[in-house]
Amino acid sequence: MRSPAECRPGPEEGSGWAEDWWNPQGSYATLHHINPLRLRFIGRQIPLSGLRVADIGCGGGLLAEGLARSGARVVGIDTSPAAIETARAHAHSSGLAIDYRLADVQALRASDPKGFDLVTCMEMLEHVADPAAAVQDCAGLVRAGGAMICSTINRTMASWILAIGVAEHLLGLTPKGLHRYERFVRPEEIIGWMRESGFKLTSQRGLWYLPGLKTAILSANCSVNYLLVFRSS
Repeated sequence: MRSPAECRPGPEEGSGWAEDWWNPQGSYATLHHINPLRLRFIGRQIPLSGLRVADIGCGGGLLAEGLARSGARVVGIDTSPAAIETARAHAHSSGLAIDYRLADVQALRASDPKGFDLVTCMEMLEHVADPAAAVQDCAGLVRAGGAMICSTINRTMASWILAIGVAEHLLGLTPKGLHRYERFVRPEEIIGWMRESGFKLTSQRGLWYLPGLKTAILSANCSVNYLLVFRSS
């Protein structure tokens, strides 16, 4: 499984990598802008204090650190060595105890099946070749009564125009070639895969990025980016 860190063009591995992941004006600026909204949304869905959380495709640790600061015991995984090294270094310098692992979700599921109160899979599914398998592997990490929260990009004409045409080619908000339209995933597809794994949908919201304000808002419109929350039955 490939993470956004692997798919996204960026600085070479080395001294500049960590600074770019954690530079609000760098290659990952958009993630910095939407991260506060993601954390508020997650915190409203499930109280994080004391929970064991798996952050799948953690990249440099932007979301994982926010989860940890909210009191969660976080395991973050990614298949990019540079991303994991960056995440570990930044967590150490921030005094945060986060268990970062160079692993894919299948490896984590094999070592720790149904071991997490919450699994987050954010901005990753649109980068993998088999999102159905990825979703079901993530679901296999959630213990009975736990939750899974994911966010990705819908496969619609609006998403092609905004996420690729505008964000990549017109405004340069994300690197060209970061996204492939055929890998975008419709909400009903994820809902179906999760239902097969014994989960029920409890919340569905659109996420709209406002580049001029460098922030994001929630909406009932899920035609581009969206968030889904599932509970294990």
